[in-house]
Amino acid sequence: MRKSLLFLGLAGACATPAALAHHSFAVYFDSSKEVTITGKVTSFRFTNPHGIVVLDVTDEQGRVREWRAETNAPVVLQRRGWARDTVKPGETITVEGWPSRDGKPYMRLRRAVREDGRLIGTAPFGRQDQS
Repeated sequence: MRKSLLFLGLAGACATPAALAHHSFAVYFDSSKEVTITGKVTSFRFTNPHGIVVLDVTDEQGRVREWRAETNAPVVLQRRGWARDTVKPGETITVEGWPSRDGKPYMRLRRAVREDGRLIGTAPFGRQDQS
């Protein structure tokens, strides 16, 4: 009995960080607003629970600010035509999505397009794709 309780306690402690890492869309992003940014990709992490596109974005005053665009999990990205090398550092892209509620330069990606206007992937992401 004692070993079972110890095992359950350890299992729960290990599961907590994973549960906290995966968050609700509505808690972090404002679905009543949309933001569009254009910037140079500095990295693309094709990882769970969400991929991240990191961009350097230059504002009207010429200041560069780092933005992060959270994507879906790799399994969803693959179904939509994305791969690890879909976007590369140095590439300029435009991303549209829902901004973070706290005003930080962070967004949930809805759509991404290349500099020549071609859609990245096969379709935009909708609210039904968010988790």
